[in-house]
Amino acid sequence: MSKTGIIFDIKKYAIHDGPGIRTTIFLKGCSMGCQWCHNPESKNFGVEDFAVKDRVKKITKTETVGYEVTVDELLNIIKKDKVFYDESDGGVTFSGGEPTVQTNFLLSILKECKKANIHTVVDTCGESSWKNYVEINEYVDLYLYDLKLIDNIRHNKYTGVSNQRIHANLKKLLESGKDVELRIPLIPGITDTEQNISDLINFIKSLKSIPSLTLLPYNPLNLDKLDRFCMENKIGKLKVQSEQKLFQIKQKFIVNGIDVIIGE
Repeated sequence: MSKTGIIFDIKKYAIHDGPGIRTTIFLKGCSMGCQWCHNPESKNFGVEDFAVKDRVKKITKTETVGYEVTVDELLNIIKKDKVFYDESDGGVTFSGGEPTVQTNFLLSILKECKKANIHTVVDTCGESSWKNYVEINEYVDLYLYDLKLIDNIRHNKYTGVSNQRIHANLKKLLESGKDVELRIPLIPGITDTEQNISDLINFIKSLKSIPSLTLLPYNPLNLDKLDRFCMENKIGKLKVQSEQKLFQIKQKFIVNGIDVIIGE
């Protein structure tokens, strides 16, 4: 097992990345290329130097994204807020990027968290080898699992990969009895279309058990990130959904017997 990993951010007192108050650890590297990604600087594994825009000074400067951390170093950071986890039924969430890209390191830190009796969440896109999930399953209390597009052609177009392994892994996790919360990012004109919502509903209803479901309204944060890191914007400027639009989408799931909440 790896004793060191590459992370690019740590968010303390997080309340939207699983139950209770949490520390969210963002691991670097991802096998997908979602055009709306909030962390486009996290895609490549390893420490990277980016040319970034300084909007105040109106200059371009170099910024390093990612740094190496040992299991012991990271565990000490996580454990500092254990009192808050215990009081709120919270814990630690591993996000990214895609945390399973660094499976060996992820497994090492998950084991240490379980020894310390800390609740663990893995936020995953599902695009990983099934053997990676088999390795970490015993030490994961909850998966936050993304579903984006059901049509495989459109999934390839907007994420750069097929969705077949994603769907297969989800079914296997549910069959293994793991606790899973589905998350659907609602990207205007891409994932929030009537056809995709209908396809999502049919797919979820076909599962062995129906997990809890959170709809994630579009957040244009990715546009600022793309501009800051001098990256190409492939989907243009999208309009944030209205409350009425979100309510209508939510109702479609509810009338089909799927409990759902709207996240932030």
